[in-house]
Amino acid sequence: MSYEERLGFPCDFKVEYRFYEESEGGPADPPRQGYRSDFAFAGDDIRLTGLYMIWPEFENDAGDLFPEDHGVPRSGTARMWVVSDEARRVVRRKVRHGVRGFFMEDGRRVAEAVVTRVVGLHTNPPAPAPGESSGPR
Repeated sequence: MSYEERLGFPCDFKVEYRFYEESEGGPADPPRQGYRSDFAFAGDDIRLTGLYMIWPEFENDAGDLFPEDHGVPRSGTARMWVVSDEARRVVRRKVRHGVRGFFMEDGRRVAEAVVTRVVGLHTNPPAPAPGESSGPR
């Protein structure tokens, strides 16, 4: 079940992404649907800003989500979900069409991304209290 189905509102924004090849520092194999990474914005010094819990849901060429645990292409589009209200306050100021960022694992860049569309970032409700939802927030 997608986050949108679980939560009843749309993703925060969409990106085009490209996972790096292993020789570039990327994963040996592309991830599967359900992958959870951190996110960093291009130009940020992550030692000062930290990383943001923003999770992708990967789409196929038709814009439909891949099934849970299905392998995803090394490049494509993803729906992005800001996981915490604290991050949301900062992300709202940063995200707009064309903004670049990175999927991060253990403090290293594993994929690059560019925002293609802001969807519900400014209108989605706050995160539920812990234990109230099985979704990303």
